[in-house]
Amino acid sequence: MEKMASPDQAWLLEHGNIKVLSKEMRHGRTAHSMSSSSLRKKSDLAIVSRVRIGFLRMFLANLQEVLLGTKLAVLFLAIPFAIVAKYRNFGSPWVFGLSLLGLTPLAERVSFLTEQIAFFTGPTVGGLLNATCGNATELIIAILALIQHKVDVVKYSLLGSILSNLLLVLGTSLFCGGIANISKEQNFDRKQADVNSLLLLLGLLCHLLPLMFKFAGKSPESTEIGTLQLSRASCIIMLIAYIAYLVFQLWTHRQLFDAQEGEENDDVVSDDESPVIGFWSAFVWLVLMTAVVALLSEYVVATIEDASDTWGLSVSFISVILLPIVGNAAEHAGAIIFAFKNKLDISLGVALGSATQIAMFVVPLTVIVAWIIGIDMDLDFNLLETSSLALSIIVTAFTLQDGTSHYLKGLVLLLCYLVIGACFFVYRAPLNSTN
Repeated sequence: MEKMASPDQAWLLEHGNIKVLSKEMRHGRTAHSMSSSSLRKKSDLAIVSRVRIGFLRMFLANLQEVLLGTKLAVLFLAIPFAIVAKYRNFGSPWVFGLSLLGLTPLAERVSFLTEQIAFFTGPTVGGLLNATCGNATELIIAILALIQHKVDVVKYSLLGSILSNLLLVLGTSLFCGGIANISKEQNFDRKQADVNSLLLLLGLLCHLLPLMFKFAGKSPESTEIGTLQLSRASCIIMLIAYIAYLVFQLWTHRQLFDAQEGEENDDVVSDDESPVIGFWSAFVWLVLMTAVVALLSEYVVATIEDASDTWGLSVSFISVILLPIVGNAAEHAGAIIFAFKNKLDISLGVALGSATQIAMFVVPLTVIVAWIIGIDMDLDFNLLETSSLALSIIVTAFTLQDGTSHYLKGLVLLLCYLVIGACFFVYRAPLNSTN
């Protein structure tokens, strides 16, 4: 609290009960927020503090912290350009590309704002916010694609997010970390990896059974109905498992997930023991950022097929490869930065945590939302897609089984991702719309 008593920063906060995160209380700082913090930069408030009007001073300070407090601030310029391109009819590929670029810094800012809210609500609520908002971009894109009856785009994009985290992000982190620390033995805590791998295998089982059910069925009509019913039941079970995972992570076994912060150094994670904006300011900014994410996501979904035709790339390749890479670039870059610093627990927390969150929360929630709005979406991602998911999870589990790492493990994961990327590059299946 002493830190916020300085004259230059006292006016930043509205009145409220600030729960400062001490060394013992910083459970709300997950691997995702720590990864995002590596791309943040401190704002110089010297000029803003000279403004005499209190409300204007606070507004300008919040504006500077939210929009300029990231190293990706320049990408915010893509947002107005995307809007202009949309309403001036510059062409769908321009709208699609600019919208993707605009989404890149928004994911990091959402993480920043949820962390600011955690200072006031406590670490547990902060962890829950991160568990629900950590992959807000993927969830919003999926729901908007569902509304437009683009079920295949939903499946491809969610599958691509899981593959990207397991193979691209984790592979790049292990490879770069191994090269940067080639003379050191790299170790990580297997306990978190085992928990996430177990949940991913449960999610894989829920995908495999509807696929196998389709081949085992006799009547196509009864098989289709059975696959849909089995998928919805499986999604309810997956959500129950995810809730149990949150209880496990935030209450009963939180010490397992705090191990990554026990070795944290001051030069790795910035000293964020006090908030820089107030609770209501953070809440309002979070709502605004989410609205912008929804707007750009709508542009992406609406123009993805036109961009596919113009660029000569299949929708499956754009959804599985391009969307996850660009949309989560900030979080992925943070994971790689910590791998360079030999902090593999944080890198694994980001990659495996995001994959688990998408597989066990975003995917089943999307199916449930589709059920509610009257759209038939199941967990049958077809043979090629499900096989890619299964092999990725198995390869990742084998890679992490001994608790040590070197650059060859990362290289193998990256090569697996390249093979899958090449597969979807040449795979041009027609999209199916579900009513």
